[in-house]
Amino acid sequence: MKKSLLALAVLGAFAGVASAQSSVTLFGTVDLNARYVKNDGQVRRVSLSQNGINSSRLGFRGVEDLGSGLKASFVLEGDIQPDTGGQSTPQLWNRRSTVSLMGGFGEVRLGRDYTPTFWTQTIFDVFGTQGVGSATNIRQIATVAGVTHSTFVRANNTIGYHLPSNIGGVYGQFMVSPTEGVQTEKYLGGRVGFAAGPVDVAFAYGQQNLNVNDKLKSYNIGGAYNLGVVKLTGYVNRDTAFTAKDNRISFGVAVPMGQGELHASYNQSKLTNTNYSNKVNQIAAGYVYNLSKRTAMYSNVSRLKNGAGSTLSLPNGAGPTMANGKSTGFEVGVRHFF
Repeated sequence: MKKSLLALAVLGAFAGVASAQSSVTLFGTVDLNARYVKNDGQVRRVSLSQNGINSSRLGFRGVEDLGSGLKASFVLEGDIQPDTGGQSTPQLWNRRSTVSLMGGFGEVRLGRDYTPTFWTQTIFDVFGTQGVGSATNIRQIATVAGVTHSTFVRANNTIGYHLPSNIGGVYGQFMVSPTEGVQTEKYLGGRVGFAAGPVDVAFAYGQQNLNVNDKLKSYNIGGAYNLGVVKLTGYVNRDTAFTAKDNRISFGVAVPMGQGELHASYNQSKLTNTNYSNKVNQIAAGYVYNLSKRTAMYSNVSRLKNGAGSTLSLPNGAGPTMANGKSTGFEVGVRHFF
């Protein structure tokens, strides 16, 4: 939705001068749901939650044509918690805060941004890493192995480059984040893929410093194939840190059904450490019904099964499960874009 005057007025409070922008857009998402989660060994929890199929957010983006094929752009995007009216962190623009120069050479992008290794996982997860069906619910490298993965989704202080979009379906990006005195936020990664017709495949690699000598390394490859009557998606991801390895797989299907779409997935994580191994798996199904291009109703159901060495829970569970226990969840909600 174009809100040029409002957007310029609000941005003026942050930037001082916004009149040079040739185009400024206010955008956002509100996604709320009623969620039920039952963890073995815990009481049932019913909550008004959010982000069942999309992340709730508020943002501004703008583009200025500089001539000769060169453009400048910015994105300022922060999360919102519409159930309480708050934010998840003190950072105002905690989702993305970038400025770019774009042209025939591609795009140079600076600021807080998504890491290349995260994109493969969220794009090829049929639930888009959202809600009770998210494939990331079974990650063990951080929750079980206790490794701080601060750049799993985004990184601060990044310098990035994106390939131009007119090179025969090939796409890619490279990102580096210097330490600025914070050793554990140093990140280096890249992603390359190919998309043409019904096929989309991508490979990504990234590494984050854990201390002076050790790194957390992530590798993944994912893809999608659209058959028309069904779309197949999936990826394989490996995270390694110290002596721990977390291998995760995700397979999903999306089936168009009139104004809606049926989703289903299977996800598995196997964590191996010195003389240790633990598996977690999850099955999920959901349905999205589009009331319009911007508004949808949805429902998702999921079951997560822990191994003997884990007590993972679906989002909004009342504490961890028992070892070898299950976490079962259901949500029904409404999502609106603006």
